[in-house]
Amino acid sequence: MNSRIAVPQVAALVEEVSRVVIGKEELVELLLVALLAEGHVLIEGPPGVAKTLLCKAFAMAVGGHFNRVQGTPDMLPGDVTGFYLYLPDGESRLVPGPVFTNVLMIDELNRTTPRTQAAFLEAMQERQVTLEGVAHPIPPPFMVVASQVPTGAEGTYHLPETQIDRFMFRLWDDYPSPDEEARVLMTVDAIDMLAVQPIVATDDVVTLQRRVRDVYASPEVVNYIVALVQRLRRSTDVYLGPSPRASVALYKGARALAFLSGREYVIPDDVKRLAVPALEHRLVIRPEAGSDGVVPPAIVQEVMEAIPVPR
Repeated sequence: MNSRIAVPQVAALVEEVSRVVIGKEELVELLLVALLAEGHVLIEGPPGVAKTLLCKAFAMAVGGHFNRVQGTPDMLPGDVTGFYLYLPDGESRLVPGPVFTNVLMIDELNRTTPRTQAAFLEAMQERQVTLEGVAHPIPPPFMVVASQVPTGAEGTYHLPETQIDRFMFRLWDDYPSPDEEARVLMTVDAIDMLAVQPIVATDDVVTLQRRVRDVYASPEVVNYIVALVQRLRRSTDVYLGPSPRASVALYKGARALAFLSGREYVIPDDVKRLAVPALEHRLVIRPEAGSDGVVPPAIVQEVMEAIPVPR
């Protein structure tokens, strides 16, 4: 059981997913933080490191429905949102797209055209899809987990800042260690079966999300978050800094992390632990800084070291 998670039901969920997704406990925990904070996650990493397996096992453990969309350049918005099917008798019925689910995995999001990328924006922000002027709510809980291939690869389209900003966290899924890879080989038959038991139900997740909203963040912690974001905007290495949505993401994520730790209040360490995954993907680096090897995570770390931590 994950020792950092003080909510037994949630710790059991991490343990269940980790039975078939080996060496990803940190990713599972941050996925949980995003889910309880009602956010979305962008996962990057080399191919074949079990990103889709992780998302599917995660969805099964939370008792939800899982859909996977493979991004391709010829994908249309209707392939994501759904459409109305008109029948010969003049009647019509909604054919819901894969976005109507609890956990939506979008493989290689930046292989889709900007028009199709935009089809996800309303669902991610408003938790609804508008078709022919009619809004169709997506039942909670709803979470998007997307991956992208390196920018500049063949057949890719740049994700605009407005799209990137909709993701609460950006996480890195790396190659396993030698011991973890050996465990994968020794248990590959069980992994292929993907026998993950639901630990909670979707109604339980909605209840936990409500409880997270009751976690207290003091004015000192709020000001600490604001100071981090404001300093990043003023950094000489940054052309475009994090938006107020970034502050909200860090605030909500810190509340969820505090809840998972068994606390009814946020401490600065919650903010510090989530600062890089919540902020670095929202930074646009100045070309001259990038040519000098400056990278967004390093800028966030530098700012954290410069801002006094409240007591």
